[in-house]
Amino acid sequence: MVVRATTGLKFRPATASRWNDFERLFGDRGACGGCWCMAWRLKSTAWQKGKGPGNKKAMRALIVRGRAPGILAYSGRDPVGWCSIAPREDFTFLNRSRVLAPIDDVKVWSISCLFIKKEYRHQGVSVKLLKAATEYVKAKCGNVVEGYPTVPYSSKMPDAFAWTGLLSAFEKAGFKEVARRSKSRPIMRFCIPREKQDSSIRRRDY
Repeated sequence: MVVRATTGLKFRPATASRWNDFERLFGDRGACGGCWCMAWRLKSTAWQKGKGPGNKKAMRALIVRGRAPGILAYSGRDPVGWCSIAPREDFTFLNRSRVLAPIDDVKVWSISCLFIKKEYRHQGVSVKLLKAATEYVKAKCGNVVEGYPTVPYSSKMPDAFAWTGLLSAFEKAGFKEVARRSKSRPIMRFCIPREKQDSSIRRRDY
């Protein structure tokens, strides 16, 4: 079943009071293979060992402690999408990656993951989440948002392989390519215009 009701989406930070919504969106598999959006936040060995319950516990600890490691998209009261967004230094994987190593000394917020409920995919939810993420960072007084999308190797590439988002979605959300050390993994940036605030994001939520 495809649900076409994305015009009235709302976006909220993943705070402790919304843990149940996050858990419901991610389901029994933790979005994919027991990840629970911890792949880039932990060392590889710790992430592998924690697949499933361990990673879920680690993510819950982040949310309950008030870190709000991302934002949720809602259609009515139904959580339908997730965007992982945090200061770059929160993602240990980025510190180990040659392809995604820093391009300068600018302080950036990084988008590591996008996850959309199956019924809401291919309807532009990712683009709206990316725009909401830039507003979230603006509310946190950040200036630059960075993303690391996938360039599809095939028109039929499985959704699970595009969890960092697609290049086309970032482009539609206003991100610009600033570096590419790998054919399939550009580095995209959005520089926040301080005079503009999207009314779909309520500053008091942050």
